Amino acid sequence: MNSLIPMRPDETDYAHLVQTDRAHTSLYTDAKIFDDEMQKIYYSTWVWVAHASEIPESGSYKTINIGQQPVVVVRDRKKNVHVLLNRCRHRAATVCEHKKGKTNSFVCPYHGWSYALDGSLRGVPSPESYGECLDKSELPLFRLRVEEYNGMIFATFKDDIEPLSDFLGPAKKWIDLFMKQGAGYPIKVLGEHRFRFPGNWKIQLENTTDAYHFPLVHKSFLSSVDQQTEALFNFEDQPGYVEDLGNGHSVMVMIPELVDLDEELMERPIQERFKDLAQALRDEGHAELEVRRIVRAVGGSGFNLNLFPNIACSMAFFRVMQPISVDETEIHHAVITMDGGPQIANQYRLRLHEHFQGPFGFGTPDDSEAWERVQHGAKAGQDLWIMLNRGLPEEVATEDGLKSDVSAETGMRAAYQQWKKMMTA
Repeated sequence: MNSLIPMRPDETDYAHLVQTDRAHTSLYTDAKIFDDEMQKIYYSTWVWVAHASEIPESGSYKTINIGQQPVVVVRDRKKNVHVLLNRCRHRAATVCEHKKGKTNSFVCPYHGWSYALDGSLRGVPSPESYGECLDKSELPLFRLRVEEYNGMIFATFKDDIEPLSDFLGPAKKWIDLFMKQGAGYPIKVLGEHRFRFPGNWKIQLENTTDAYHFPLVHKSFLSSVDQQTEALFNFEDQPGYVEDLGNGHSVMVMIPELVDLDEELMERPIQERFKDLAQALRDEGHAELEVRRIVRAVGGSGFNLNLFPNIACSMAFFRVMQPISVDETEIHHAVITMDGGPQIANQYRLRLHEHFQGPFGFGTPDDSEAWERVQHGAKAGQDLWIMLNRGLPEEVATEDGLKSDVSAETGMRAAYQQWKKMMTA
């Protein structure tokens, strides 16, 4: 562990707070537990920070938090990616407050210290005042370890952690499947919207692989679509499943026929809701195979992938969690498009995203209310437990981990067992 992340003696019996089939309510409400999570989880593992398309060129950057620590994700002149603590080494002011952009350097607005894209200290105003007591090579912006898999950029404070590939493990093949949404074009994050809800970050972590809530919480969404689409989203009537992929990662397969977007492109009919898009693409001169590949990609993958602790690849978008406090979480919903793909196809994807994930959509507001109610209810009966036993009797071992039916809480059990492992380490 880097010396910048101090550790406190552990006084909480974390092994007791997570059982095979339940988690203690205090995991949502105890501020000390939240503080320990930042140290033992967010500052001790790989955390997703960006997709490569968000920083496409030299000088491109975005800002985000790892746990509660602000960082800048930036691509330098040699196209290398750096994740830098967003604080000047002089007096700790942030060197960047924009969400994203392009720059040649980072300059502290307080006293003018300037840093190169790789974080090295380039200059300070009036250096003669320091005499011989300032060595610029000793005061770069602090750099985190960075690794990338298939465009997904992760960072960690730990130098001695396992390689990212090992941490992702069986989740890598699901990332590869998810990236087929480019339909032969590169994946591009076109934009995002951010919002906060008054609840603990783990409430949202659970949601990504929770099909059990969908027909009830998202009844308004299901009433807004055609019958064919409604049947497609009736997950419990399909042979889907949830699988524990190790290290807290999990996948929920809701629509098995859309796991691999390249399968049976010519054999399966185009959904009624996409027939106008298909014809528009034909009119633009696209061959039938490409039309079907693009249309299939616009609809999104038939699964949600949860990557512990902070990122979900959810059907057709990235959902990023930023813990703010024990009872507040910020969510980033980032829409995925085809870089260089047909404009009309990307427009369809944006409209689908707005319909469900958008701030005025049918999905996000309903989810947010449910999360808020969980946090509120967690304050009642503080010695009670959160039940996570759905699907446990039918859970079976697989090559990658554990598997149960699509409405099982297998993904939540996976996340909480990793939580327990890290909190008791």
